[in-house]
Amino acid sequence: PKCHTPDGVGYIKDMLPRVLQCHRYHLFKSKPPATDKSRFLLLNSTRCYSSLQPPFQTSVSSASTYPRALPLPQLAAQYSSYSPSTGNTFRVTPSRMATATKIDLSLVTDSGIYSSNVREDTARTASEILQEDMATHHVFFNDQHFHNHIPHQLLSVYALGAAPEDIKACYERNKSYQRPVLPASQDIIQSMHDAAKFQEHLGKEENYPNYLAFFQHEIDAKGVGGVLAEYLFAGDERAENMMCRLFAGLVHPLIHLGFGIEFNQPAIVAQGLAQTAVHDDWLGRAFFLPAENMAGGVGKPGQKSLLQLINEMRADKALVQSVQWSDSNKIKDGVLHRAPEQMLKYASQFTVSEDQMEERLADMINTVVYYTGAAQRPTREMKLDFFLIHCVNSSIFFSKIINLPSLNQRSKLRMLEWKGRIDLLMYTSRGTPDLLLDEVANYPMKEDWSQIFARSIAHPDDDGHLAKLARALAHGQKVCQAYESKNPEMPIKGDMWLRIGNIAVDSTVHEGDKPMWVRSTGFDEAWEQAHI
Repeated sequence: PKCHTPDGVGYIKDMLPRVLQCHRYHLFKSKPPATDKSRFLLLNSTRCYSSLQPPFQTSVSSASTYPRALPLPQLAAQYSSYSPSTGNTFRVTPSRMATATKIDLSLVTDSGIYSSNVREDTARTASEILQEDMATHHVFFNDQHFHNHIPHQLLSVYALGAAPEDIKACYERNKSYQRPVLPASQDIIQSMHDAAKFQEHLGKEENYPNYLAFFQHEIDAKGVGGVLAEYLFAGDERAENMMCRLFAGLVHPLIHLGFGIEFNQPAIVAQGLAQTAVHDDWLGRAFFLPAENMAGGVGKPGQKSLLQLINEMRADKALVQSVQWSDSNKIKDGVLHRAPEQMLKYASQFTVSEDQMEERLADMINTVVYYTGAAQRPTREMKLDFFLIHCVNSSIFFSKIINLPSLNQRSKLRMLEWKGRIDLLMYTSRGTPDLLLDEVANYPMKEDWSQIFARSIAHPDDDGHLAKLARALAHGQKVCQAYESKNPEMPIKGDMWLRIGNIAVDSTVHEGDKPMWVRSTGFDEAWEQAHI
């Protein structure tokens, strides 16, 4: 290999930024001996050379546009220690460091699993503003527990190629209605080290700053992987209590945690865990745990795809009629109140074995994009459902989650199974809308992905939902392309991804009193309420 030639050292220096990115996206088969906490990276030249061969360059887990290799003087300035040693091994110490209390995006390693034309100056600006947001704003911006979306939006537009002024404009639009941080209690923070006390404080909004400080301290001491293993995936009472809350609140805790994991930011992981801790657990108790028990546990070989289950649910009259427009909470007061047995019957059938993980990931992404894009009315303008887009927006993180070396296989399978089950529940709760694929297939493609990204970044009314959707759609296309010939029954294929991207930006243009999204698209009242 080229690494072993006399000029191999120069080759490694030139390619180091991409090698670092490869490491941070966990594409090596075995975990490098260095730790995230020390931020020392020990690279064997043979491994790093082979990692740069295909399929690395076409991997769905890699960015769409790679950061350019820096010239050696710039590289030396960026990394404080850079010297070859024996055995073709290099040790690198980054001069900047993201910690549990400091947000610091690096263009080289922290551009996300899908990105396009990311910029170093934008990384710096986004880091500074995200730090300010964490220091000054609460997790909820009102008493109804509507979520602060600033981290979601800024990380999304950064990954889509935003300029620093775009980051600042997004922040200015959305910071005015945020609530200030709540005070923390050192006594409560200290008490959380006791497992029983930790659980006593769960589900209470006022404890968000306490949980944030607690998880920041824990991550500093144990690392992100250790904290996730202990507080989400250990399987004990405390971890199960947290898991029951992770998919609550329209999957916002999952989304926030996903951003922290994807962009390698321990502070945002701490925020995501703290947000999880202050949500309710009823959805986990009433739905996820019973469905898992009916399935016989985690990781059973799946006999049906998510798409098959969606089609079966659409034919189940009792399930379709279980939700009414007047239901205040269409999950709790609708489907899980009137048809819990039917819903659990279908949800429990979505299972994933270890050898099915990649294929079920593609199935999940394709299916949620299908029902989000195709839930249209021929006599109405094209609109996407606000609730259903959250299933798409949260799908992107699973390409990273199922490849985390610090996460055991059972936890990866469980996360993917729970994601598929919430997708089934969400579709039913929106009135089981008819799915008209021709509406997607016939929609004109006026803009390419770069134009869609630009419009999403510049949208004057977006709080992050549109930018998240555009990025998740482009990423979904990359994931599912490999399965189009193998699984021809997948409904979204070819240029349909780009067509749905065009629908997303066209349908959210602000016109008079028309909202950006329709809410609960299976109901006539939703379309009438949207004045469409």
